[in-house]
Amino acid sequence: MRFLSANETRQVLPFQPLIATLRTAIEEYRDKIIICPERLVVPSTDHTGTVLSMVACGPDIITHKLLSIFPGNTALPTLQGQVTCLDASDGRFLFAMDGITATERRAAAISMLGLSCFCPTHLEHVLLIGTGAQARVHLEALNELYPGLSVTIRGRNAERVQSLIDNRYHALCLRAESNNSADHYDAVISVTSSRGILFNQEASPNTLVIGVGAYRPDMIEIGPKIVLNSLCVVDDPIGAPHEAGDILQAGKKWSDVCALADFF
Repeated sequence: MRFLSANETRQVLPFQPLIATLRTAIEEYRDKIIICPERLVVPSTDHTGTVLSMVACGPDIITHKLLSIFPGNTALPTLQGQVTCLDASDGRFLFAMDGITATERRAAAISMLGLSCFCPTHLEHVLLIGTGAQARVHLEALNELYPGLSVTIRGRNAERVQSLIDNRYHALCLRAESNNSADHYDAVISVTSSRGILFNQEASPNTLVIGVGAYRPDMIEIGPKIVLNSLCVVDDPIGAPHEAGDILQAGKKWSDVCALADFF
């Protein structure tokens, strides 16, 4: 069985076809063509880490993503993972790819799908909150799909913000957010592991807000001022009620939360 490295995984998942494939997968998941039960989350025996197991079965392929999260790691990455792919007709193991790269690109592609569904035709100015791996992958996606876009970056570490600005995203106009910024943004994308609110301005029909990072109930990026006064859309309506920290902490009724598949 072939194993694809992080760089090989990146090369086989270019954003344009990845976004198109995810659109189809979300529709097939809604229509129960793809079976994807809620992910299994198991703590390590010493509670220093967590293991996540995710299985999806489609008509042609079966996948299993196994991730480990050990926040205390120093010599190794906090996140490690692998995606294994099998033939759905006979269970034959086909190949495996780097799980972290696949996860990062999938998250960015879903954000791009959200932009295509809800943002104006001419996207001009985006605020990106965060400076980690997801910020870099989102900038890569924006660079590929929205040449000429102006992106303001907000982060706690000025050096990391500048590092992103100095990177080779030639198609984007990048700048750091100033302390007295009062700019209008067509979209805000938050990609952190925050446990404190990072964006909570008045909800506006002219600004799309995408919260990527709060994947656990104790995490939050987008405040209740926005969540409670906005149409909220999730990519996974089955998993989100147990995972989406922004929505859970705001106390929004799940009957008022919509599925992304309904807007294609």
